[in-house]
Amino acid sequence: MGKKQHFGQEPPAKIRLPTRWRRALLAAGLLAVTTLAAPAWHAGAADDSAEPAAAGGPTAYVVNNGANNVSVIDTASNEVTATVEVGNFPRKVAISGKRAYVTNLFADNVSVIDTESNKVTATVPVGKGPVGVAVDPDGKRAYVTNYDANSVSVIDTTVDAAAGQAVATVPVGEHPVGVVVTPDGKRVYVANYDANSISVIDTESNKVTATIPVGKGPGGLAVAPDGGRLYVANGTSNDVWVIDTGDHSVVAKVDVGKSPYGVAVTPDGKRAYVTGFGVNQLSVLDLASNEVVAKVDVGKSPYGVAVTPDGKRVYVTNAASNNVSVIDTASNEVTATVPVGTNPVAIAIKP
Repeated sequence: MGKKQHFGQEPPAKIRLPTRWRRALLAAGLLAVTTLAAPAWHAGAADDSAEPAAAGGPTAYVVNNGANNVSVIDTASNEVTATVEVGNFPRKVAISGKRAYVTNLFADNVSVIDTESNKVTATVPVGKGPVGVAVDPDGKRAYVTNYDANSVSVIDTTVDAAAGQAVATVPVGEHPVGVVVTPDGKRVYVANYDANSISVIDTESNKVTATIPVGKGPGGLAVAPDGGRLYVANGTSNDVWVIDTGDHSVVAKVDVGKSPYGVAVTPDGKRAYVTGFGVNQLSVLDLASNEVVAKVDVGKSPYGVAVTPDGKRVYVTNAASNNVSVIDTASNEVTATVPVGTNPVAIAIKP
C-alpha cells in the first residue's frame, strides 16, 4: 500500500475486499474507520418507500458510505426526513434541479435520485471505481471520476427524463477523485490523486487541454462563484492551493489542518471552508488574504462540506462520528449536530 497507508487503518480482516478496492478506499481518502465492519453495511438504513416529510428550507443530501444509503436533512429543522437506499459503497453526491447523482464505488455506477419523491429512478453504468461527481450549470451533463480507470465518464442527462446515459469517456491522470465544473460550464477540473495534478477538460470537445501540477494527494475541489479561482485541497501535503483559472498559475498555498479533504466556497466568494480529517476541525479561509482566520472543532474525521445557498450555515460530515455538524458562519460556532447513517463522507445541498 506504500504511501497510501497514512490515510488510516485498512478494513477489518473479516472484510476481504479485492486489492484494487482497498487501494481505492485509501487513495480516494475514504478511510476504513472502525465502524466499517461487515454488519454495518446497512446500519441505519430506513424504508425509503415512505413519502418524505415536508421541507421548510434547503435540503442536504448526505452520503453514508458504510450504510449504502443517503440521509436527507431538512436544513430548516435539521432533522432527517428520509433515507434513500443506493448502490454498493456510495462515495459522492451532486445535485442539479430535481435530481441527485450518487457515485457507487463498488458497483461501477451512479444512482439517480428524484429529489421530490426521494426515490432512485435509475442507475447509470460508468467506469471502474466511480468516486467524484459534478453537474454542469445547465444540468445537461454530469461528470464522474473513475478511480480505477483513470478516466472521467460524461453523462448526458437529457436522453432520459429519469436517468441519463454515459456518452463519452475522457482519459485523465492517475487515480482521479475530485471533480468540479466552472460556473460558465466551459471547463471541468479533475483532481488526480496519485499524479499530484489537476486535469483541465474542455466541455465542448471532451478533451484534456491542460494539466496543472499541485500538492500531494489532491482531492477536494471548489471554484469561486466568478470562476476566477480554483481551490485544491491536498490531503497529503496538508494545504490548499489557490489556482488562477485564467493562466493556471499558483496564487497561494495555504497551510491547513492535517488531511484536508473537503473544500467549499460561500456564494459571495469571501470565505472557503476546509475539513481537516486528521485534526477534527474545520478551517475557515479568508479568500481576500488567502489566510486561515478561524478553526472550528467539529466531529470525528470530518470529510465532506457544503454551504447553504444563503451562506449563513456550513454542514460538515463527520465520518467517524456518524453525524453532521452545522456551523453558523457569522459566529463560526457549531449550532447543531444531526445524527445520520454510518460513515457519512459527502454532502450536497439542494436550494
